[in-house]
Amino acid sequence: MLQLDFHPTGRHFLQIPGPSPVPDRILRAMSLPTIDHRGPEFAVLGKRVLAGVGQIFQTRHPVVIYPASGTGAWEAALSNVLSPGDAVLMYETGHFASLWNKMALRLGLKPEFLAYRGADAQLPNAPGWRQGVQADQIEERLKADTQHAIKAVCVVHNETSTGVTSDIAAVRRAIDAARHPALLLVDSISGLASADYRHEAWGVDVTVSGSQKGLMLPPGISFNAVSPKAIEASKRARLPKAFWAWDEIIEMNQGGYWPYTPSTNLLYGLAEACDMLLDPTHGGLEGTFARHRRWGEGVRAAVRAWGLPIQCADPQLYSPVLTGVLLPEGVDADAVRRLIYERFDLSLGTGLGKVKGRMFRIGHLGDCNDLTLMAALSGCEMGLKLSGVKLAASGVQAAMEYFAGHPAPVALQKAA
Repeated sequence: MLQLDFHPTGRHFLQIPGPSPVPDRILRAMSLPTIDHRGPEFAVLGKRVLAGVGQIFQTRHPVVIYPASGTGAWEAALSNVLSPGDAVLMYETGHFASLWNKMALRLGLKPEFLAYRGADAQLPNAPGWRQGVQADQIEERLKADTQHAIKAVCVVHNETSTGVTSDIAAVRRAIDAARHPALLLVDSISGLASADYRHEAWGVDVTVSGSQKGLMLPPGISFNAVSPKAIEASKRARLPKAFWAWDEIIEMNQGGYWPYTPSTNLLYGLAEACDMLLDPTHGGLEGTFARHRRWGEGVRAAVRAWGLPIQCADPQLYSPVLTGVLLPEGVDADAVRRLIYERFDLSLGTGLGKVKGRMFRIGHLGDCNDLTLMAALSGCEMGLKLSGVKLAASGVQAAMEYFAGHPAPVALQKAA
């Protein structure tokens, strides 16, 4: 018989930047009996989750929920607002921005992939993978597009492959400064519900997200938060779409239903996640964001003490979701990760694309707390030493001092 759970005794430490550890409260909610997705009981659930996710996206406008991964929501965003051959401006911040660009090509669009113009001694082959979106480059390119051939600007909010969070409000200002009508499409798959994100206030037309990161759910649900401008564009768009089409979903959502079978039990979990994230007694969304910022600072205190470079080169853009750790030239980061997993039952995120083998990623999101992170950092430190990586000082000690000296401003929500 296939053995699915082969971890040794004790807790397995899942410190990848998604899928994130799922709280017991959410697992219990998902265990409720499956109900008729056309019955009156389901309508109550549907309306509840739609209201909750709207608050998390910080929008009054529709949020479309799909039984799909974030990749599905990428495709939905593009196919609903664009037509074959449309020019799209994208920005390379890492592996996931590159994958979205690849999807645009496969859909018959004409993406133009902007990249960071500077150099970086740590990553000479991928300098932009330590930086965020450069809004001035977007403004410059849009000003040159006097015929308004570019129909959309697509950027990643929190680049999961690098640990860099871009300034989305600055991108909106750049589009406005260029007096360009392009739509703004944003991937916040890993940023939503961990990093501050304001779909409506920042003037985003389509926000893409997924369930398995800050929302603390298993994979299987994804989202498009849409603006009125995006809905109008969808009425003219000619890319083929059926399953992904917004119109029927938005119409049926008015009554709390979907035009196909939704992920009923994942929606139970989503309702519980919304309650946890929005609970005012634990600080609501701002308390959630503050908690993740604090966790990120504690982890980065450890990395700085080790004397290793943080992949994000700009402290203003440090991700509250994960921290990328660059290893010295000649050290195989995947071998270090494998040793840590085998010796200490700790899973860390791998380097992706252009940085594979050069770095690993520590996730600090989901069902987490100070001691969870202290255990993860202990595993990292032991594994680095066993791998022969010379460390300047103890990162574990530095993280302990940070967490002890910076108590959480709001009590943690009980996850069990």
